[in-house]
Amino acid sequence: MVPDLRQPLVRQLAESDAPRHYWHLGDEDGRAWLFESVEGDYREQWAVRQVEVGSDRGARRYWWRHLQDEYGFLTDQPLEVWELTEITPEAFEAVWEAAG
Repeated sequence: MVPDLRQPLVRQLAESDAPRHYWHLGDEDGRAWLFESVEGDYREQWAVRQVEVGSDRGARRYWWRHLQDEYGFLTDQPLEVWELTEITPEAFEAVWEAAG
């Protein structure tokens, strides 16, 4: 397996002291995506943790220690925040912990 070159970059962002933002996106099929992001060099928001919740309510977590699996992956593009709803850190953490 080829090593994922994103891992050290995502880890560096995740372990930084940069302010965090928390986001939610849902669709008409009942799926949801939650993100914890930090600001990058060009004021873009980069996901450092992500939870995907399927329409069956099964949840998967992605972060620097688990970037991808056969079901999905931590987004590798800046977040398009105008499509997202900002949520509280507590709301994100509750879903993150429940998905673990």
